[in-house]
Amino acid sequence: ASPARELRDFVAGLRRDWAAVKAGLTLPYSSGAVEGNVNRIKMIKRIMYGRANPDLLRIRVLHGY
Repeated sequence: ASPARELRDFVAGLRRDWAAVKAGLTLPYSSGAVEGNVNRIKMIKRIMYGRANPDLLRIRVLHGY
């Protein structure tokens, strides 16, 4: 019943996937570590865009440089 359309859209999205919302709040495990690694790899790719070949990207991702 909010006048803010963005808030109504957000709540509608939560209601559409209520099972996932409930699982995320009640289950003891999470995908936080995986999401953190994905974020780190994307950051490295953004930094290296146009500067190096895929071999160097692979080395940086695997060795954490």
